Amino acid sequence: MYHQTLEEKVLRDPIHEYIHVDLQLIWDLINSREVQRLRRIHQLGVSMMVYHTAEHSRFSHSLGVYEITRRMIDEVSGLKDQLTDFEQVALLCAALLHDVGHGPFSHAFENVSHVHHELLSIQLITQPSHIHSILMEADPRLPEAIAKILSHRYEKPLLSQIISGPIDADRMDYLLRDAYFTGTSYGQFDIERILRTLRIEGERLVVKESGVHAIEDYIMARYHMYWQVYYHPVSRSTEVMISSLFQRMKDCIEQGIETFDSAPFIQAFLSTQKISNDTIMNLDEVSFLSLLMTLQTHHDKILSDLSSRVLHRRLFGYVDFKSNKQKEKLIDNIKKAGYDPHYYFDEDKATQAPYRPYKEDQQSQIWILTQQGLKELSTVSVIVAAIVKGKEKEDIKLYAPKECL
Repeated sequence: MYHQTLEEKVLRDPIHEYIHVDLQLIWDLINSREVQRLRRIHQLGVSMMVYHTAEHSRFSHSLGVYEITRRMIDEVSGLKDQLTDFEQVALLCAALLHDVGHGPFSHAFENVSHVHHELLSIQLITQPSHIHSILMEADPRLPEAIAKILSHRYEKPLLSQIISGPIDADRMDYLLRDAYFTGTSYGQFDIERILRTLRIEGERLVVKESGVHAIEDYIMARYHMYWQVYYHPVSRSTEVMISSLFQRMKDCIEQGIETFDSAPFIQAFLSTQKISNDTIMNLDEVSFLSLLMTLQTHHDKILSDLSSRVLHRRLFGYVDFKSNKQKEKLIDNIKKAGYDPHYYFDEDKATQAPYRPYKEDQQSQIWILTQQGLKELSTVSVIVAAIVKGKEKEDIKLYAPKECL
């Protein structure tokens, strides 16, 4: 039996109104060093360069995913019957800890370091760390079970689906939370209706036919949020520049130009060193922005220029890709202006399909519970059928200093 808190902890939240915690284990994890680090990581990475109120953190998102998961366990008909007490606790922990290994500036950092936050999250959970100690003290089985849930290896796929699936707690929270903090209404959908119409069929999360319209809104919200927020060209410009800056730092280490001894937290990520849990703990956006402040006066002109550009929002401009001839001319302009295209040019391609039910992967499909039995969503919804049959949207932009465009 897992210990209850002396009294229920209630945290105010603009998306869910309240987040309820009555397990001491969850409360201890929330107050762990690793989870508290997420206060210093922006949920939307560089989107604050476009949407000035997008200042919310991975910490608040993690709490939101936990709360949706808690509600699903309590409110989705038949779910509790499928899960043992241990699995319910493991699922709540997985929801809270799913992003615990996230680094600064969202995926720009991952693109250069080639270290995915999912792997770092599992490392923090399963190897010596504060959260590992908390989990082991509560139940020695928990770290491995949580790791399996997050990596889709748990013997009951249902648990992984709840955290990361076609209708999951992660997406439902970040769409609503990101829409709220960017002030964009098209990211909203009726989460209450979805939760009321979710059911368990076999070992699969399905939706009652009466919930199809809410699911359609959820899919359209995802589509609009990607193109209006996540793939905003100015956000992509910032990510391109941060990626170039990371790449220059990495090249400086490899070429012996700089060792960044004053910033040991960055060295392991930009080299072949093993990344320790202590290193992860020291890497956040505060430490990296401090490094950028220092790099502004670095003797390497590329490092100093890129860091200054990012800090003061002197971002690269962009044009739509039209032809290879256009791209070659732009690269030539960059060289003539005295810039190295390796760091001052990027071709960025964005594609997104709001829903693609791959037949070979049933985990990607949303199933609707009809009077005639289970049916895949696109066979029930005219709107979703049109999306599935439609051409996948693609956007290719060329990025460079504005004077070179």
